Amino acid sequence: MKLLYWRLFIFYKMSLPFFYIEDYSSPSKEIVLNEDNSKHIVQVLRMKEGEKLNLTDGKGNLITAEISDAHKKHCKVKVEGARDKAQGTRKTSIAISLLKNASRFEWFLEKATEIGVSEIIPIICERTEKEKFRFDRMNSILISAMLQSQQCWLPVLHEPVQFADLIMSGFDDYKKFIAHCETSNKQNLQKVLPVGEDLGGASIILIGPEGDFTKEEIEVAMQNGFNPVSLGDTRLRSETAGIVAATWLCNA
Repeated sequence: MKLLYWRLFIFYKMSLPFFYIEDYSSPSKEIVLNEDNSKHIVQVLRMKEGEKLNLTDGKGNLITAEISDAHKKHCKVKVEGARDKAQGTRKTSIAISLLKNASRFEWFLEKATEIGVSEIIPIICERTEKEKFRFDRMNSILISAMLQSQQCWLPVLHEPVQFADLIMSGFDDYKKFIAHCETSNKQNLQKVLPVGEDLGGASIILIGPEGDFTKEEIEVAMQNGFNPVSLGDTRLRSETAGIVAATWLCNA
């Protein structure tokens, strides 16, 4: 019976309107929300004083609060309770090339966040056709996806890095994979993943651009401990490959 009550409590908490705040490192009894959140709460949702909502800082904090001043630019809320939602023990990093079609990359960011990826590293490869990257826009997509899926952990988004720099940057404690389309000795990712917690604390997979990695890039990756894998029998778009890999790694 206690378990049932706890589940109902969690459902109630998570079914409230959900908003993102940048920082909760210095908890206080009252929080003044930014103009975007205030406008959405007061003018779009038409919420009033006394109504409750949830907040998260994307670092595991789930805060339940009550509106104390429904100001359309500086809405104030009174904190009623906060708890730390533990992050999963498994860390999944996806290093994926920037794509020529920005909307496809944005779609990947959204879905990877919903799946529960821990870290996203845009990479610039030899065949990457577009290197422009609007960090603020991309990060806002992650925030929206986190809130939509009602999670309290925001994936870490990095600025783009050169493929060679990423390969040489370590990841010593990670299970390391590179997915590519070359005909070579490689195994299906799903079949090589250990079951359950045997996967270890962290894993990273490299996903190439339109046109795939070059043979030289694949060779360098393998020399640095990345295991070559396939993601099935069909040739996938880069963003689809990223989602398939994320699903398998997050749910192994």
